[in-house]
Amino acid sequence: MSTLVHRETRGGIATITLDSPRNRNALSVRLLGDLERALGDAIGDPAARVIVLTGTGPVFCSGADLKEQAPPPPGVEAAHGAPVTASFPDVMSLVWGSPKPVICRLNGTARAGGLGLVAACDFAIAPESATFAFSEVRLGVVPAMISVTVLRRVDPRAAAEYFLTGEVFGAARAAEIGLLTRAVPDEELDAAVAHYAGMLLRGGPESLAITKELVRTVPGLPLEEGMRRMAELSAARFTSPEGQEGIRAFMEKRPAAWIPEPGPDSDS
Repeated sequence: MSTLVHRETRGGIATITLDSPRNRNALSVRLLGDLERALGDAIGDPAARVIVLTGTGPVFCSGADLKEQAPPPPGVEAAHGAPVTASFPDVMSLVWGSPKPVICRLNGTARAGGLGLVAACDFAIAPESATFAFSEVRLGVVPAMISVTVLRRVDPRAAAEYFLTGEVFGAARAAEIGLLTRAVPDEELDAAVAHYAGMLLRGGPESLAITKELVRTVPGLPLEEGMRRMAELSAARFTSPEGQEGIRAFMEKRPAAWIPEPGPDSDS
């Protein structure tokens, strides 16, 4: 049985591709299992410095695979809990907590659960032709799991509007409310993703992982505690091996040691 998720590592960038276009890259149990393995492999691969998450076909991800959520035939007892519930939180947590920056390259439209993946990524770039919707309430369900990541990105008023109405909205609006980093002309999608990936490759691996945490945790710290902790961290990073290498590279006008050199590609 072929995998529904493919991983390719090239030039320090691990590209993970959802490849189930027949059902619009829906979050089936099988796809989630393949995605969890691919993410784990990319996070653990020292050759991968940046992760790009994308899909095949015109849809990035349509949300939960409704065939797997359908009620059982008459006389058959329903299983306890929906199949997607078991693994989807783990997948979103992997993306959110990845020490390596994750860029979501939306190849097209996203709906419902797919937007949980989008929000979990550090960057999300979409073509202007893409559309979005939190369609759960129109099915009589709720955007429960994805709210954990989405509500950390999206303006609260906008979240209430689109969670409650299920209305379809465009890429420009998605960027305006914080769901996307950028909406770009369709023909500029790959260039925009490459631009961000290239900038991230220039950052120190440890520094990138720590800075991801700063963005999320520092705003919640009391002012004095934040000042104290960040002064200690700053001093530690300036004297760290990575910090010292970065300073030497700057002074010597050369690339830092962590910037990948062209090498053999790997696929899976």
